[in-house]
Amino acid sequence: MALARIARANLRRSGSAFGNYASEMDLLCEGRSYTSKFSSKSPYYHVNSKAGGNLSYIPYIKEQNLMNLFSLRGISGTPYYQHPSANTERAPEESELEVEQDEPKYAGLEATKLGEKPRVVVLGTGWAACRFLKGLDTRIYDVVCISPRNHMVFTPLLASTCVGTLEFRSVAEPVSRIQKALSKDPNSYFFLASCTGIDTNKHEVYCEAVNNGGLPREPYQFKVAYDKLVIAAGAEPLTFGIQGVKEHAFFLREVNHAQDIRKRLLLNLMLSENPGISEEEKKRLLHCVVIGGGPTGVEFSGELSDFIMRDVHERYTHVKDYVRVTLIEANEILSSFDVSLRQYAIRHLTKSGVHLMKGVVKEVHPKSIVLSDGSVVPYGLLVWSTGVGPSEFVKTLNLPKSPGGRIGVDEWLRVPSVEDVFALGDCAGFLEQTKRPVLPALAQVL
Repeated sequence: MALARIARANLRRSGSAFGNYASEMDLLCEGRSYTSKFSSKSPYYHVNSKAGGNLSYIPYIKEQNLMNLFSLRGISGTPYYQHPSANTERAPEESELEVEQDEPKYAGLEATKLGEKPRVVVLGTGWAACRFLKGLDTRIYDVVCISPRNHMVFTPLLASTCVGTLEFRSVAEPVSRIQKALSKDPNSYFFLASCTGIDTNKHEVYCEAVNNGGLPREPYQFKVAYDKLVIAAGAEPLTFGIQGVKEHAFFLREVNHAQDIRKRLLLNLMLSENPGISEEEKKRLLHCVVIGGGPTGVEFSGELSDFIMRDVHERYTHVKDYVRVTLIEANEILSSFDVSLRQYAIRHLTKSGVHLMKGVVKEVHPKSIVLSDGSVVPYGLLVWSTGVGPSEFVKTLNLPKSPGGRIGVDEWLRVPSVEDVFALGDCAGFLEQTKRPVLPALAQVL
């Protein structure tokens, strides 16, 4: 026992020496990155230095001196600090830390368990998605809807909201009213987010929440496991890569697009009445140009001409003679419709004062557009409605594609080569082997 007390006393003195040594190293290496571990109950002291130099072997010399001390006192044994074991703590390498940081960790809904209802995940809140949600039997399935928009838009009436014929709330329906389980059932949810990726092997979708600065981190990402996946993400306006379209033109696909058009139209009407505005500038401010002679372009041109004849002539009498509407189309307007319908539309638009013009847009500038023949058309309001095409999200998916770049489906709207994935609406098209044509992006074909 006396020998043991002597050994413990010397061990405490040795530990004190190591503690002083650590303090000296802190002073010598101030501002340099190294990790030290010391315990008054442990017979070793370890330094792991990232700064380089001779720091790594000095504690080892101290450990050897401690071994000599044990030998002089007649204490034998092989201390474990000479041979690292599985219990020895090891400082992680920098490369390992980088790997851990590179692997994203998502919160979210995990896979359903045995005995739970299967989960159907729906991407989108457009015509196809909402029609599917309305018919889904929630007694059999739990449903999760993911979309950056929490409502369905009745797009044929958007043009009427631009000129005040209808209010914006008249063309939007909350998705929770279409499928009430989203707001009532405990395991059904609506997430205001955009899908950024799909892992068909793990049956997971990866999402990024719509952020306005109120979430704990930006971007806020999460995942949702699915048993069945329905992709109904819709399409995006086609710009054909023309320079300046996205920066200066208005689209007409969402309620906020209609609101922006209405604001610009009314603003130009009021600004044109200010004193000192030249005749040429008044003509430019009140020139409304619509690109694209499809259903949206024709409908908006007709609504705009009615607004000019009925409202502008009464409320803006000083500038009523300057307001013009021009519809530019490369071919024939309403080319996908019957000839009799095209002729009726042309007669009606011409009677309403809409100027029909053939041409192909080459460039878009802040106050004018340049056509392929070199002519320049000044404008105060530019609305772009040249059709729709696959979205960037659809383009990034590693799924079979139909002609035109849509997600390829069979006659049952299943995506071949992957399990439990379906595609509906504007983002989907029949594969060539089905021998069916790709249907137009219209609600009537649903």
